[in-house]
Amino acid sequence: MTSHRILGFVVFCVLLCAQGCRAGCVEVDSDTEAVAGNGFKLGCISCKKRSEVEATAVITWLFQSADDEDFREIYSYESVGVVQDEQFEGRIDWNGSKNTRDLQDGSIYLHNVTFNDSGVYKCNVNRLLMYEHYEFNSNATKVVHLNVVPKANRELTSIISEIMMYVFIVGLTIWLVVEMVYCYRKIAAAGEEALRENAAEYLAITSESKENCTGVQVAE
Repeated sequence: MTSHRILGFVVFCVLLCAQGCRAGCVEVDSDTEAVAGNGFKLGCISCKKRSEVEATAVITWLFQSADDEDFREIYSYESVGVVQDEQFEGRIDWNGSKNTRDLQDGSIYLHNVTFNDSGVYKCNVNRLLMYEHYEFNSNATKVVHLNVVPKANRELTSIISEIMMYVFIVGLTIWLVVEMVYCYRKIAAAGEEALRENAAEYLAITSESKENCTGVQVAE
């Protein structure tokens, strides 16, 4: 019974955590290594400090390669996305917040990555917070140092994570098998005990019946 209560508590915590994650905003750094010829997501998440405050935001992406002296604007998004640089023409898609002007995810997706796309990317979030009696403008900047490689390199953390996932699955499977065996034995033991009790009760009834029959014969 204790193990089942613990399992139920763990499931409850997982569901509660999942609901909290869906309801909130979590800032996660972008990946920084892209493979030439593949697509790549440039992440840019900027959360509001107070989610209940209404807001609008404009996203602007800048890029600087090793040969550039300064950053140049390559993409902007305000309801619709606009590519501002010929190098990225037809290769950038919006991959951020949908169906809202309150943009907290300003990520973009870069198609057919080339080695010329290596460099530093800046995501500028210009947010207008609308309070009851006034408005406040805030700015946030996320920086991504993108390195384009010929083929994917698996990081040590990725390998360790995959190993841990398999260890967890194997451990969970063993635990479930042990629980099933335990439950089976418990049910079997309860069944045997019930059979013994029924047999004893039957013998007691039979013995009592014989005694009653004997008493009747003596009386006659």
